Amino acid sequence: MPAAPLPEFSSSVKLKYVKLGYQYLVNNFLTFLLVPFMAVLAVELVRLGPDEIITLWRSLHLDLVEILCMAFLIVFVSTVYFMSRPRPVYLVDYACFKPPNTCRVPFATFMEHTRLIYSDPKSVQFQTRILERSGLGEETCLPPANHYIPPNPTMEASRAEAQFVIFSAIDDLIKKTGVKPKDIDILVVNCSLFSPTPSLSAMIVNKYKLRSNIRSFNLSGMGCSAGLLSIDLARDLLQVHSNSNALVISTEIITPNFYSGNQRAMLLPNCLFRMGAAAILLSNRPREARRAKYRLVHVVRTHKGADDRAYRCIYEEEDAEGYSGISLSKDLMAIAGEALKSNITTIGPLVLPVSEQLLFFFTLVGRKLINMKWKPYIPDFKLAFEHFCIHAGGRAVIDELQKNLQLSPEHVEASRMTLHRFGNTSSSSLWYELSYIESKGRMRRGDRVWQIGFGSGFKCNSAVWKCIRTIKTPVDGPWADCIHRYPVHIPEVVKL
Repeated sequence: MPAAPLPEFSSSVKLKYVKLGYQYLVNNFLTFLLVPFMAVLAVELVRLGPDEIITLWRSLHLDLVEILCMAFLIVFVSTVYFMSRPRPVYLVDYACFKPPNTCRVPFATFMEHTRLIYSDPKSVQFQTRILERSGLGEETCLPPANHYIPPNPTMEASRAEAQFVIFSAIDDLIKKTGVKPKDIDILVVNCSLFSPTPSLSAMIVNKYKLRSNIRSFNLSGMGCSAGLLSIDLARDLLQVHSNSNALVISTEIITPNFYSGNQRAMLLPNCLFRMGAAAILLSNRPREARRAKYRLVHVVRTHKGADDRAYRCIYEEEDAEGYSGISLSKDLMAIAGEALKSNITTIGPLVLPVSEQLLFFFTLVGRKLINMKWKPYIPDFKLAFEHFCIHAGGRAVIDELQKNLQLSPEHVEASRMTLHRFGNTSSSSLWYELSYIESKGRMRRGDRVWQIGFGSGFKCNSAVWKCIRTIKTPVDGPWADCIHRYPVHIPEVVKL
């Protein structure tokens, strides 16, 4: 008689509850140890009478000098602890640039312009296929200079776009927070591909008449992950300079980066990148904690530039015909995966509960010592975060991270909808995603947010935020007039 088949333990409902019980036990291990001890101590104190307790206290032979010394030691240790710990950095508020309808580029418009600009039918067909599978919607926007046939990527047009998107975002932020330009102590601007002289940071200082002693920084050439690099730089500066406000600007100027050649690897950015910008106000002032939205918990940076393949996977160069553009390597997704693994190896111990860390450690030891064929254990980051903001670099990026991190469709909803509505806005995309979550009314006090950015170099950067007050659904912002339509179904292929 054939033996009965074994149950499928991996998909067993009971196994799910076993894992939940394990997580609860490990994460509350100290509590389970201390509760019985405290209970026994309380019972013993109840059994003792008042006279016995007084006698026990007197038997300790503590005189006034010893008590004062102990008190001084406690105060000294507490003072050293509070003076040496990092200053908390708060995200007071932020604002995202919302492009006007006049800058919209529906699929039909984009493809009509493409056919008029490119004489090679293969280049037109390639861009058509990319756009059909991109995950972008009909409302993404390009700057005015890119609406010309052919586009007009002049210095004047590039400056005009920079002023338009940056000043609009800053004006919205000032309106939301009430901060005065004179109260800004630190300014950090990141824009990868447009670096004029004077710099974009100088342009902002001139426009808003910021103080002459402002600490200003302009980051360029650092790709789509530069937004989190700017946050990290601002955080370090706020650790040094007390009672300060920092203004961080993340953007990418599209005008000067249109590629007119026929190299396929360099045509991809034309199809994916769209205009956008974000302005973020950070502060270490204690009084700002009452109205701030988030507190910065961790920033983890990973740089794979020592590897030649990673260094060249996103590369600005000229093609054989002399046209300048950004070349995206076929190895890009594999390199991004390697950078992500390095990044989560660092951030995991900082954010994961003990139960997940032990499972990961035991699986790693088992693979090394017992059987290399054991399947690697992927930590459940859903236990560490309620919300995920994955750089909306393209549909493939979001798909890969959803698969590797075992995320649900709801966890990557903000990234997919941002890509659909605004396209790849480079370093500012993470803030459009955070705005989406807030506009859906999903952000609660105590929620943790993981922002993940990828960029040339090759870099993978992470920032962890903790919400310090329940966020009311905003009545303005980039999603104000369309959030009721989202989420939308995004087909695998949109036939053009």
